[in-house]
Amino acid sequence: MKIAILGGGESGTGAALLAKHLGHEVFLSDGGVLKENYKAELLDKGIPNEEGKHTWTSIFEADEIIKSPGIPDDLPPLLDFRRQGKQVISEIEFAGRHTSATIIGITGSNGKTTTTRLTYHLLKTAGINAAIGGNVGLSFARNIIENKYDYYVLELSSFQLDGIVAFRPHIAILLNITPDHLDRYEYKMENYVRSKFRIAMNQQAEDLLITNADDKEIQNYLKSNQLALQMIEVPTHFNSTKKLVVAGSEFDMTSCRLKGPHNFFNTCCAIHAAKAVGVSDEAIQEGLNTFVNDPHRLEFVAEINDVEYINDSKATNVDSVFYALQAMEKPVVWIAGGTDKGNDYSPIEDLVQQKVKALICLGVDNSKLLGVFSPILKNIEEARSAKEAVERASIYAESGDVVLLSPACASFDLFKNYMDRGDQFKAAVQSMVNGK
Repeated sequence: MKIAILGGGESGTGAALLAKHLGHEVFLSDGGVLKENYKAELLDKGIPNEEGKHTWTSIFEADEIIKSPGIPDDLPPLLDFRRQGKQVISEIEFAGRHTSATIIGITGSNGKTTTTRLTYHLLKTAGINAAIGGNVGLSFARNIIENKYDYYVLELSSFQLDGIVAFRPHIAILLNITPDHLDRYEYKMENYVRSKFRIAMNQQAEDLLITNADDKEIQNYLKSNQLALQMIEVPTHFNSTKKLVVAGSEFDMTSCRLKGPHNFFNTCCAIHAAKAVGVSDEAIQEGLNTFVNDPHRLEFVAEINDVEYINDSKATNVDSVFYALQAMEKPVVWIAGGTDKGNDYSPIEDLVQQKVKALICLGVDNSKLLGVFSPILKNIEEARSAKEAVERASIYAESGDVVLLSPACASFDLFKNYMDRGDQFKAAVQSMVNGK
């Protein structure tokens, strides 16, 4: 076959490498600039490519197009290509054709990465031969090249699912559906919901869908659409912060780094998936005790004078801060601020009043934070660097408190990105640990 790849990121490059490995004639086209490492891989494998443009005459010679998730489906040349009776598919669809391994697919508006990483960790802890991929880690296609794994745990976006035809996860997890990316779905929530449910569209009677018992959009969809598969519906309300009961098994959560009701829900879904593939309760408990989440997501940094310091720099919107504050069981000195994205802080005002004893505003323009929270909080200060923010926070923090960086804003006013912000916060905390 002749295959054209649109987009030369991890997804597109992985698809190109797999297509070449399978003996297809491949051409990769990227409208932007290819990263040097991807360019080197394509050169090494002799894969023709272009950057900074799309030569549609060459692309249209292909029998099939594999499109990167970020490229809209309604691009006019792609519509013309489909009118010729040819398919435009995602890298997930292409890779899925070339493995007989068990696939665990995970999607949702929030919590995908944490749930994917935890599910993978539970399988690996049990000694299962598994790989992680999709939207996290290496692309699915790149993982398939050697085809040496028995299980694939994949984080899947709605954009990736829009490009599937026959892709079938044996276990699917649909965590939640809240408004997101609606510009890609004609600003219609029902279109976005259908996109998320594509994760189950090819599942068969013996397959399993694990989903949210309390999500309004999911439940409304299920009322009007019968799915011929096994289903586990997981509630989002928990009676204990110390233990989880899943499918009759009790798990101790005191040593697990994942805190808060939203992470307990994510954990329940991951445990159900692990149990479905035969992981023992003992291995699951070991996995819970040893799991370390991605940096900048409620990441424990240090404890100084009985004060915990937590880096949640990835929390760049109000919803994320809601979950972070909800997870806190100690009085909070909250560090927030940055580039405001039109935030509405009303959903967290009650939580702030209940849990926050002081607010350190870390940003160039803190007027909105000051305006909203000055009537609620007695202690509010401003800082212009992570170091200054940590120093000011430590003045208010007492034994038994937590200093939480959970900004609710983008980072670009003072930092390169949220990772730089989190790293500078951690460095500032570490300087205190070292007594500098």
